[in-house]
Amino acid sequence: MTSKIRQGTRAVWAGEEEYLLGATQVPVVLSAAFGYKDMDEWLEVARGKAEGHIYTRNSNPTIHVFEEKVRLLEDAEAATSAASGMGIISSTLFALLASGNRVVSVKDTYGGTSAIFNEYMPKYRIDAVQCDTADHDQIEAEIAKGCTLLYLETPTNPTTKIIDIARLSKVAHAQGAVVVVDNTAATPINQNPLQLGADVVVHSATKFLGGHADALGGVACGPKHLIDQIHHYREIHGAVLDPMSAYLLLRGMKTLDLRVKRQNESALRIAQFLESHPAVERVFYPGLESHAGHAIARQQMRGFGGILSFLLKENSLDAVGRFIPHLRFAHAAGNLGAVETIVAPPATSSHVECTPEERARLGIPEGLIRYSTGIEDVEDLIDDLASALQGF
Repeated sequence: MTSKIRQGTRAVWAGEEEYLLGATQVPVVLSAAFGYKDMDEWLEVARGKAEGHIYTRNSNPTIHVFEEKVRLLEDAEAATSAASGMGIISSTLFALLASGNRVVSVKDTYGGTSAIFNEYMPKYRIDAVQCDTADHDQIEAEIAKGCTLLYLETPTNPTTKIIDIARLSKVAHAQGAVVVVDNTAATPINQNPLQLGADVVVHSATKFLGGHADALGGVACGPKHLIDQIHHYREIHGAVLDPMSAYLLLRGMKTLDLRVKRQNESALRIAQFLESHPAVERVFYPGLESHAGHAIARQQMRGFGGILSFLLKENSLDAVGRFIPHLRFAHAAGNLGAVETIVAPPATSSHVECTPEERARLGIPEGLIRYSTGIEDVEDLIDDLASALQGF
């Protein structure tokens, strides 16, 4: 599939042609192992010298199609998957790092990623430095002190901060570092980090890629020599994606382009409404001109995404608890990127692994509300928010 084919068409067709086997939809191959009558052929496949599958923990036809579709959407050389977003993030980090290495990252990474940096990296004697997310000068200064891997997330979850991927990738590469970017919130429809200089891009496919909140999955894309390392670590520690989940993610990705473009439009409308509401203290959305990272977002993103967050003037978890039940068209749940709108405070979703003190150090107020815009009619969502905000 050539680079001339647009993303909306890739989302539907990419990676599927050779695996349809006469069907119009990718078959779900529910088999733990794959048999061979010819020993020579079996050996060639087992040694990686011929295409094929031997055991689903290593590879599987349905899973392979999912990986191929994301690979082509990200314009990458290779891709591998895992059972969840954290499965692929942890596989990437531990495959590419070793004792004595130094990671430079930012404070606003997803809570599970922050837990790896704060709880697990020290056990392996890996130095993990987390910089102020918006301070590019500080990040560059830490890279200059020595950096094996630069880990970025943009837009961040839940504060939607924006990081200049091209600028920091150039600095990191000058130090010989590998650059990894979590592209979950942006999706390949809005942003392609590899085209901006990153080496590896990771996704929690559970979110926007699948889009229906019915399957867990994670995927990493990049050059073959790095993806091979990540794949080998994942196949050994065993966090394999389930073939049925791979099928559900594939089915969801057929409408990725349509969903994300609608969510982009709706999120901007909602952010503008909330920014003008007297009960709202602040709105965090990169599509707003008031957003500190708006200029960078305009340079590296084609759309600003479906996630926004906002802070009530009554800044407390108690206020959030009183507000959320009044929303009619939003699930209160620890997920994002689905066709239905989903709302949650970081304390029960993105940063549930963190203590209130840790969230405070990360600049995440207890009264912050993350709003993942669905594909409902935006006028109904705005009316719903207006109704819920009465009395605040």
